[in-house]
Amino acid sequence: MAKNKLHDGSGPSQRQLRVGEVIRRTLAEVLARGDVHDPELNRLSITVGEVRTSPDLKIATAYVLPLGGKGQEDVIGLLARNKGELRRAVGKKTGLKFTPDLRFQIDETFDRMDDTRRMLNQDAVRRDIDD
Repeated sequence: MAKNKLHDGSGPSQRQLRVGEVIRRTLAEVLARGDVHDPELNRLSITVGEVRTSPDLKIATAYVLPLGGKGQEDVIGLLARNKGELRRAVGKKTGLKFTPDLRFQIDETFDRMDDTRRMLNQDAVRRDIDD
């Protein structure tokens, strides 16, 4: 199997990053404006932190978090229930030749940042840092 000379597989390609960001902005806009015909989803404020696409751009995984972090499983269920409508909206607004299948996961970035902050504030760690 020949490797793509422009991309060695060590991380996402520029194209994947570009398409992911376009989808992230579009999804965030669609959710903020309440463009989905689901009142349960429209009443929620959802942050779309990142969208990662597969190398073939056929799957886009959106990392999301409801405002305040409560009801995470409900949000994933609501987004999954409306993924067809969300995909059509993304396709229409982005003008992509092929709109990827959307998947949704909870964005755990904020949790990891909080864990790191807590760890750095521990007395033993602070002593090591100050030395």
